[in-house]
Amino acid sequence: MSTVKIDIADYDYDLPSDLIAQHPAEPREASRLCVWNHGKIEHKSEFRNIVDYFREGDCLVVNNTKVIPARLIGKRESGGKVEIFLIDQGADREWVIIGKPGRALRKGEVVSLEGGVTAEIVAAPYDDARRIVRFSVGAEELYKIGRIPLPPYIKREASEQDNKRYQTVFAKENGAVAAPTASLHFTDRLIAVLKQKGVMVAEITLHVGLGTFKPVTVMDASEHVVEKERFSVSKEACSIINKTRENGGKIFASGTTVAKALETAAISGVPLMERSGRSDLYIYPPFKFRVVDALVTNFHVPRSTLLLLVSAFIGKDNVIKMYREAVQQKYRFLSYGDATLLMP
Repeated sequence: MSTVKIDIADYDYDLPSDLIAQHPAEPREASRLCVWNHGKIEHKSEFRNIVDYFREGDCLVVNNTKVIPARLIGKRESGGKVEIFLIDQGADREWVIIGKPGRALRKGEVVSLEGGVTAEIVAAPYDDARRIVRFSVGAEELYKIGRIPLPPYIKREASEQDNKRYQTVFAKENGAVAAPTASLHFTDRLIAVLKQKGVMVAEITLHVGLGTFKPVTVMDASEHVVEKERFSVSKEACSIINKTRENGGKIFASGTTVAKALETAAISGVPLMERSGRSDLYIYPPFKFRVVDALVTNFHVPRSTLLLLVSAFIGKDNVIKMYREAVQQKYRFLSYGDATLLMP
């Protein structure tokens, strides 16, 4: 347990509900950008202005995870409707899932899904709505009948547009149940502009789990427990990042997931070495970043672990000041909202 006490009430701010984005900006680059530039707040009308903050020899690190269609709708043996939310894939077509209604799903029950697919509850070893389920088909077949999971604060059903817009242009590795939203603003054109400017691009993988939405329910936030997420920092990514650092370039992390993966890899030391596994790294003040020099991220909810992370990066008072100004300026918040660039 940490010896540093963190009063979660210090990480609060007033977020009007009408500022929580319910739909993405079109096109992707059209989101606004709020910049913390070494103590100064700057407002940019379009995200594409971010290229002005990169210099030749810098490196942008992105997360290539892909959001899976994790929401499955079916019927119980009694005929009642049930929702199954995929969390983590195991062996032999087994998954850890969250059921709704969860506690009612008992071992041995079989749920019928679309296309004749079935899901048998094989174990209920948890105290909550999580269950271990064995499906009659593999992952690829499940993805065909699943629905894209939107965050709980988006108060609508997912549409056809979301199937594309809730994925980044880097998405290729199936496994996330939420998007690494900072990268939703990037386009292939914008990446081409950065590369033409002499910016290197490296890819890592961190499969975003439901823990990203897990609220901090303890007053001392240092006692909060984060859930493990699968990640991989490849040899190629390490080579690009290490070369950038050696040559004096800056490492721009696109998203808190990238920051988490890189700083997890850095626990073994820098220069970075290839590493993969499950990360439960919990970043909050006064965490010292060893790899990340600049952070691209969206605006985060009050009293959240992600707000704690950005506070560790540029300081709590700076974050609260920036967020309050963003509220006044009517920025759009959370997953489909506008972006920030943090440069301490």
